[in-house]
Parts: sequence; structure tokens; C-alpha cells
Amino acid sequence: MWNGFLYWGVRMALAQFISSLQGNLPLCITVILILSVVFVNGWTDAPNAIATCVATKSMGVGQAIAMAAVCNFFGVLVMTAVTPTVAQTVFMLVNFNGTARFALIALCAAMVAIVLWAVAAWAFGIPTSESHALIAGLTGAAIALEGGFSCVNISQWKKVIYGLIISSLIGAAGGFFAVKTVEKVFVKMDYKKSDEMFRHFQIFTAGIMAALHGAQDGQKFIGVFMLGVSLVGGSSKNSFDIPLWLMLLCSVTMALGTCVGGRKIIKSVGMDMVKLEKYRGFSADIAAAAALVVSCVFGLPVSTTHTKTFAVIGAGAAKNLKNVNWKVAVEMCLAWVLTFPGCAVAGWITALIFLRVM
Repeated sequence: MWNGFLYWGVRMALAQFISSLQGNLPLCITVILILSVVFVNGWTDAPNAIATCVATKSMGVGQAIAMAAVCNFFGVLVMTAVTPTVAQTVFMLVNFNGTARFALIALCAAMVAIVLWAVAAWAFGIPTSESHALIAGLTGAAIALEGGFSCVNISQWKKVIYGLIISSLIGAAGGFFAVKTVEKVFVKMDYKKSDEMFRHFQIFTAGIMAALHGAQDGQKFIGVFMLGVSLVGGSSKNSFDIPLWLMLLCSVTMALGTCVGGRKIIKSVGMDMVKLEKYRGFSADIAAAAALVVSCVFGLPVSTTHTKTFAVIGAGAAKNLKNVNWKVAVEMCLAWVLTFPGCAVAGWITALIFLRVM
């Protein structure tokens, strides 16, 4: 009986949304652009969750990407149903003031800027953060619309900064101490047996990482989707009821993006930066997963790429600082540092162009 009610509830809510798309070109364009960003996120960002699993040869690339797609799907569904706080943070990050038409144009401009930034980074194999790009692009577009910084909600931006710091510290420190702990606990175990055991462990933790990526990034884009719908009068800015069909739509789109690509990002995060044994890859996954769980619980929108990379650095440094390719690590960090101002400026310029042309 419950399944029947759930089915009809989803069907009726989705049918209502589809009917609202008919004859509403601004809403149609907004939905297409937001889903494009979700797709690109699954394409360029999600693969980092499975990078260590592939690097240690615990799984093949194709198998790992398929697993990531499935786990991303369930991560979006489960975490959004449990606590939608990350989506709410993104939803309230900036205020798109003015008329609905101009606000919607600015939001669409931000989505275009984010897609261009993400595709350019992917082309060079740089695992930039789609989360940071999203936050910066939205902020830049809102500033262009408002003509100043009064549209920025500082209290929500503080959560972004806190999340950046906390996830980096937990990821790096957790990766380091997880490796040390595992080495002490399993020091007397036969190497071949432990290697096979950690191969299974790492497949499991890679799945958890992929699910948590969906939980974090899926919620961010759900928040943007809700914002877009509110701007065209599809919902109230004061209400935040996420329908099940929207969770399904975002998770399926992200999963499709993950299936399309990801090999370049896997190579950068899992192979070029640090050479990992299976137990180190497992330790990095555990540390990154812990950081993401804490962030989700407290509604902090963090970068899964950023978190996972710091966990990999911590796990690699536990063996020897020279075990980390610091040149690659520094290049990644510079890319992240540039993402905030770069994507904010891109969102600002694109919004100005769109507002003038349209």
C-alpha cells in the first residue's frame, strides 16, 4: 500500500511540474542548464571518489565507474531524505533580487559559466571542484544582477569557508592517522592475505565515497534547481519541500555523467599524485568519508574532490613525504584557489552579457 501511495505521489507531483513546463520557455531553459551542470559534475567530479580504488587495481576502470554511478544515485536519494541541510545552504547562499525575468537570466548565466569552467578543467585533466565553481558562479552572477555585494548571505558563505577548512583538516589528518593505525593493527598479518582483504575493503569504501559524493553534490544542485523554480513562480522562496522525483532526476543525471567520462580525473587524483598500496587507498577513503559525513550532518557544502585529494595526500605522506608528488599536489591546490575568483568572475561577466543581450 505504501509503495502505491508513493508511486501516485511522485507521479502527480511530476505531472504537475511537467505541465508547468508547457509554454514556459524560461523555466525550460533553466531546467536544461541546471541538469547540464549536474551531468558535467557527474562527468568531471564524481570520478575522484573512485580514483584510489582504480589506482590500487582493486577494480577496473569500467567496473569502478559503473559502481560510482549506482552509488551516486543512492547517495542523493538517501542523504536528501535524511537531512537536506546542504541543499538549503545553497538555496539561501545568495539573493537573486529584481524582476523574476532578470533573476532567471542571471541564474542561467551562472550555469553556463560553470559548465564552461568544468569542461575546460576536464580537458586538461585538472580535478577542480564543481562545488566551489557552483558557489562562486552563483555569487558572481548575483553580484552582476544586484550591482553590489548586498545580495550575498554572509552567514551561508561562512558555512562554505568552515566546510573548506574542516574537510581539508579531517581529510589530511584522517588519511595520515588511518594509515598509521592500519599498519599497527595488521602488522603481523601475511602480506598476500592482507592485500586481498584490503582489496575488498577498498571496493566497499570506494562505494561509500561515491555515495557521499552524491549526497553532497547532488544536494547542492537540488538547491539550485529549487532556486530556479522559485524564481519563475513554481514554488515559494520560504518553502523547501524537495519532491522525490527531483531527487531521482538529479541522481540519474549525475549517474549518466559519471558513465560518460572520468578517466583523466582518476589518473590525476589516484595515479599521478601519490603511489598507493591497497591499505593506503582504503585509509584515504575512510578519512574522506568521515569528513563528508561530518559536513553533511552540519549542512556544510564541501568539495568531495578537495576532501578526497587531501585524504590521499595524508595517506601518502604517512609513508614518506617524498611519496607525494608535491608538484602535482600544488598544481591541484592552485586550481582550487583559482576556482573561487575565476568562476565568480566568469559568472559575473556571463551574467552581464546575458542581461544586456536578453
